Amino acid sequence: MRYVMDMTQYRLTPLAASLPSTVPFVGPETQERAQGRRFAARLGANESVFGPSPRATEAMAAAQQWMYGDPESFELRSALAAHHSVTPEHIIVGEGIDGLLGYLVRLMIAPGDPVITSEGAYPTFNYHVAGYGGILHKVPYLDDHEDVTALFKEASEKDAKLVYLANPDNPMGSWHTGEKIASALDMLPQGCLLVLDEAYIECAPAEAAPALNADDPRLIRMRTFSKAYGLAGARVGYAIGTPDLIAAFGKVRNHFGMNRAAQAGALAALLDTGWLAQVQERIAAARDRIAQIAVHNGLSPLPSAANFVAVDCGRDAAFAKAVLDGLVARGIFVRMPFAAPQNRCIRVSCGTPADLDAFAAALPDALSDAKIGMTQA
Repeated sequence: MRYVMDMTQYRLTPLAASLPSTVPFVGPETQERAQGRRFAARLGANESVFGPSPRATEAMAAAQQWMYGDPESFELRSALAAHHSVTPEHIIVGEGIDGLLGYLVRLMIAPGDPVITSEGAYPTFNYHVAGYGGILHKVPYLDDHEDVTALFKEASEKDAKLVYLANPDNPMGSWHTGEKIASALDMLPQGCLLVLDEAYIECAPAEAAPALNADDPRLIRMRTFSKAYGLAGARVGYAIGTPDLIAAFGKVRNHFGMNRAAQAGALAALLDTGWLAQVQERIAAARDRIAQIAVHNGLSPLPSAANFVAVDCGRDAAFAKAVLDGLVARGIFVRMPFAAPQNRCIRVSCGTPADLDAFAAALPDALSDAKIGMTQA
């Protein structure tokens, strides 16, 4: 018997049937397969090309992968609790911030529930909200910063369940002081939860991290080992919140989603403060180099508290996209914001000196081609 494959035969939920079969980002590997060659410099995904702590690498190699990971991530949670001066009951570990955002939205959002974010902010959060039928309300950036006052005002007007804020911001690299965020919390409506994404906080000035009470029911903080700790491929993130909220993750999370190597690597990375300090210095140096390259080519680098720099190309989105395409064609993987007016920029991740030499060599010709293309259009 022959079977005719037809999506109409699968009994998807109406919500699932209404969603596109896409992911928020096209990975560099997909682009490499399409081009038939590897990128010379991978400067688009905000990974740490400086790699993880050697102690983390050793711990991961020694992990006995024939065993399931500890479903409680007890050792890692205990170490994180000590690091943040909270209890392990304030900590949940999951498959990166992306995985934890998915669990949180599943816990909190029913079809039709309002959720607030910024126009052009991290799209994976939006992906999860759409996946559970939430209604996204977006506010514009203000001077390339997420507008905290406008976000919280919109949350109050819409009686939102969740409001998303990244500090430092992706894709612009801008940041607010922790004091500003803490003082603005009083603007949140009753029953609204601030999702504070601090993926890049280890790259930021100390004053960007608010001194917030982990028992504050208005807040959940998300952090990751993917950026400064150099473990993007291991998929390790964690959240800090009230014990009641953290316990609720047990209702929906994948209890065996964390593998033993990732748990061991994250624990070793957390404890190797010397390596983290070295990486932070290299990130700062790379940001300076990217800024110098941009200025040398007549472009404007934006101040950044992340492991990337947004570079203002000085025109519109079409021109920035042409510059990006020119770089990709020359083997340099970068990305760009997808919403106006931020999409006048390209976003360049911190890289090794060799990576940035390749970027510096490719950028003049990419700019020249973009200018010619705009003239001919």
